[in-house]
Amino acid sequence: MSNILDTRDPQDAPEASGPAGADVIRCDACPVLCRIRTGQTGACDRYANVEGRLVRSDPLLILQRAVDTGGRLVPFLKPGQPWDGSIVSAANTFVTGIGATTTYPDYKPAPFIVASQADGVDMVTVVTEGIFSYCGLKLKIDTDRWLGPEQAAVRVGGEAVGHVTTAEYGSQMLSLGGVHHLTGGSKKEGNVTCETMLTLANKGEVELQIDGGASVRVQAGRPPVVNGEHEERMRVGCGSATIGIFAQQWLGHCDEVIVVDDHITGVLTEHQAGKFLDMKPAGIRVRGRKSTPGRYFKVAEPGLGWGGTEITDPLSIIDRIDPKTAWPGLRLLMVSTTGEDAAWFVLDEQLVPRKAPMPAPVQLVVDRIAENCEPALSTVLFMGGAGGSLRAGVTENPVRLTRSVKEAITRVTCGGAPVYVWPGGGITVMVDVLAMPENSFGYVPTPALVLPIEFTMPAVAYAGMGGHLGRVVKLEDVLRSTEFRAEAARMGNPWPL
Repeated sequence: MSNILDTRDPQDAPEASGPAGADVIRCDACPVLCRIRTGQTGACDRYANVEGRLVRSDPLLILQRAVDTGGRLVPFLKPGQPWDGSIVSAANTFVTGIGATTTYPDYKPAPFIVASQADGVDMVTVVTEGIFSYCGLKLKIDTDRWLGPEQAAVRVGGEAVGHVTTAEYGSQMLSLGGVHHLTGGSKKEGNVTCETMLTLANKGEVELQIDGGASVRVQAGRPPVVNGEHEERMRVGCGSATIGIFAQQWLGHCDEVIVVDDHITGVLTEHQAGKFLDMKPAGIRVRGRKSTPGRYFKVAEPGLGWGGTEITDPLSIIDRIDPKTAWPGLRLLMVSTTGEDAAWFVLDEQLVPRKAPMPAPVQLVVDRIAENCEPALSTVLFMGGAGGSLRAGVTENPVRLTRSVKEAITRVTCGGAPVYVWPGGGITVMVDVLAMPENSFGYVPTPALVLPIEFTMPAVAYAGMGGHLGRVVKLEDVLRSTEFRAEAARMGNPWPL
């Protein structure tokens, strides 16, 4: 190990502490400063008074990955067993921030500053649990259903916890939390917001009510439930895109296809795809505002019907049928962007659409629309800014950490999971909660969320940024002196180092 990394006595392992009283000690792990009696925990359930000592309730989480020993994958640490004293390497062992304790108050170095080696390079990982008042959740809800108007409040138990933001391709987007809901409203609003975020971040289910819109049950990695209905499919595309994808497959089987969509409804024979296929104009004009040939906006109001509109009768969007262009026997398919709704019509002698059994070749394409729709899922992304206490826990000159992260010298992870670092000032990270270990998040009743976070860098870079070198501990000493639990690294996540 390089002499840059002066190690400390393992008995000096990081541990939360507070001034002792008779049967009560004060916890200084967050601004609430709970007074905790012997045998009890603080308001956050994360710290306890054990015989007059303030300790973290849950053990430190160590991630491990199996190593190949002659074709047999063997885990380094066995669940429930202590470290056996063998040589360890960052190649298969990583200390996460889960159970690490916090840097609060700001002047304290991070609880664990771990020295290890990776591919012969001396590394340092600064490990902590950060208190995030400035944080929120971004919810991506895969559904063709309309959930509510943009900017509408999202509520839990009547309290506003966020708002509807811009819809993206095949997904409705919600933004929850943020410092204004956590601390800028009533005490109840802040507590409900914190509880909602904590439940969702720890992969639990929450029911959300959107003003002027739907009731939605959301859980990371699960299909959303909209007004009691389980969503199954994310749309294949807008109405225009659906026309373009499947036009060739409809040729010869349909005389006209109308794909109903809340945003862009497609009409095959008017669309460029129909023109390229030399399809005869059908003379069926739909309601709404024509954008470009075969593409119509606002054919109906948003809702829970066909294609995210309010309609249940697809013929209601037909404005007129031109007798100079249309003909008796014209074959018309009307379908939604998920294929969940579809109907087949044939024009009679008076050019009135009459419902008829759908031909097998047409049904095949409708089924193919459904096949090309990905499963509807709810995605929960945590987003927060790493500020004062986090950065001061790494170095006495916090701006150097920020620069190191932006220059990709320092890698940021959350519970060992990869994060996206936003451009611009500060260290603003976003992480998919499904990539993190179970129950990674905690809270403090200020209210705020507690996020495990790790900063990993070469040892020379840590020394260069003015890191707390006197607090560096070898990985072996962490395992020797600290209660921990081991868990397998998640498949699909890059190894943190």
